[in-house]
Amino acid sequence: MPHFKKPRRAEPLVKEWDKKAQKCGLRHSVYSVNGDQYTGEWLDNMKHELGKGTQVWKKTGAIYDGDWKRGKRSGHGTLSMPHPGTGEYVKVYSGAWKNDKKEGFGTYFYNDSSCYEGEWLRDQRSGWGRMYYVNGDIYEGEWLEDQHNGQGMLRLANENRYEGSWKTGKKHGPGKFFYLDKGQLYEGVWVEDIAKCGTVVDFGREGAPAPTIYPIPEVHLADPAAVLKEALSQLPVERDTELEKDLSSNDQCSP
Repeated sequence: MPHFKKPRRAEPLVKEWDKKAQKCGLRHSVYSVNGDQYTGEWLDNMKHELGKGTQVWKKTGAIYDGDWKRGKRSGHGTLSMPHPGTGEYVKVYSGAWKNDKKEGFGTYFYNDSSCYEGEWLRDQRSGWGRMYYVNGDIYEGEWLEDQHNGQGMLRLANENRYEGSWKTGKKHGPGKFFYLDKGQLYEGVWVEDIAKCGTVVDFGREGAPAPTIYPIPEVHLADPAAVLKEALSQLPVERDTELEKDLSSNDQCSP
């Protein structure tokens, strides 16, 4: 009987073409179907493992120039966008990236007079950072998920400032507010941006530009020993004879 060999399976042309189209090494501009453009290094058909390149997105006009890892922005890079009015490219963010998101230390430019410089985590301000606001305010301190959180200082445009604790973007916990325009200081506890309990004292009143008409008077107890004795008498504990001797001796002296 004749012996028939099985015919070899021919590899589909699609696979053959795909092999030939694999991008590795330095390439000039490579265009995507949607019009995006990438110029730089490739590895296994992706932006290079540890390479550099420039990506242009046709839809938004954004340009990224920097490091790539396995097809994603990772390392150091700069993102620029066309200005709505002039069409000229302006820098939006320059700093660290990881898995296509801002992560590490970097500077983000919101507009000509507002920017943030500090730490990022998964595209959000988290860690230490300094924010310059459009109205002239400056915040410097800790952040969490794009909000003031932890210890920080907010300096207002009129030079008044708050130093203390923050939680989810609001003054929360112990803190100090310096009213430098009036020469006064409030020190106490805050709850969700509201001062709950504290004291106000004059602070640099002589050099303040707009001090209050009358200074804050100092508060004194007329008879501190009597107040302490009354408080002790209401405590359900055994009487301390040594403390009573001290109080009786203080009674003989004027406060």
